Amino acid sequence: MRNKTTINKSGDTVIELDPKRKRHLSLNVWGPIFLVPFFVIFIIFQIVPLVQTFYYSFFSYYKTGSGSWVGPTFSGWDNFAAIFAGYNGSFWKYLGNTMLLWIIGAIPQFAIALLLAVWFTDTRLKIRGQPFFKAVIYMPNLVMASALGYLMLAFSSSDVGPLWIILRNLGIIGNTTRLLDGEFYVRLTVIFMNVLMWFGNTMLLLMSGIMGIDESIFESARLDGASSWRIFRSVTFPLLLPIFIYVFITSLIGGMQLFDTVYIFTNDGGGPNQSSYTIMMWLRSFISTSKNYGMAGALSVVLFIITGILSVFVFRTMTPHGNAQKQEIKNRRKRKRWLRMCKNYGEGFAYERSDID
Repeated sequence: MRNKTTINKSGDTVIELDPKRKRHLSLNVWGPIFLVPFFVIFIIFQIVPLVQTFYYSFFSYYKTGSGSWVGPTFSGWDNFAAIFAGYNGSFWKYLGNTMLLWIIGAIPQFAIALLLAVWFTDTRLKIRGQPFFKAVIYMPNLVMASALGYLMLAFSSSDVGPLWIILRNLGIIGNTTRLLDGEFYVRLTVIFMNVLMWFGNTMLLLMSGIMGIDESIFESARLDGASSWRIFRSVTFPLLLPIFIYVFITSLIGGMQLFDTVYIFTNDGGGPNQSSYTIMMWLRSFISTSKNYGMAGALSVVLFIITGILSVFVFRTMTPHGNAQKQEIKNRRKRKRWLRMCKNYGEGFAYERSDID
């Protein structure tokens, strides 16, 4: 039954709604109700633990060697002071390891992903089999990090690891050489695993940004005689910058939380001399090994603040709006300096006030 339109005795038009449609419209009030389970689960498993983490960071709350619990006892900023000044400077060493592994891995990850994204979205190249190549490139992202860590650990094992056997047969290493004892090899393998897992995901996100750019812009640039590099530098990348900033910041957050691959590959040891021991591995030691929830909470808060500061710094640095504001401030200062010079030399230049405001 459809809506029925009639005219009453006074000549007014009356529309009678379909009863089924009216009943369907009345169901819209259930929309907010269906959102209630999500918010309940989000509050219980996200907001409450977050608040508890901040709360316990100001308390001494740990388990002694005898098995008895101490606390929670309010200790103020003692946990934070111990993180920065105690543990023989472990915080700065582990933070440096984490940043080093992320920075060195982010360079090839974004370079390869950006190059592939430009290639796959270029209509002039007409690359065949794009769906196949995209699927293959993205496939490592579907592999669990722990599985990849175990795989590389088996490849690198002495006497039985395929990689070790190949390098020994080529004469690159000796019979007594252990790959896992080398700081450079452990770090290089961890970086390789993270690049392999995430460059495909980065490529797809950058491709979505490039595909959102109007093709007529590229055609206009080509008609003006712009080269491929000039088009990328002056057209593609500036318009892709918002997506690039988002991907870069999420990569930064993920890099600060680096844990699973290096934990499995180094068997929770962080490699020789703890050269690959990350800040998240140190956090896990407080939770699972020493059962020091106060220190774990304080370290989580510090990591949260550092990640937030770095994210804001990256956003402010790379955002065009922020750069435009800085340039405008410089231009205003320059105009004011010129005005003072003109007044000092008495050359009688006339300036509108709007030029220096």
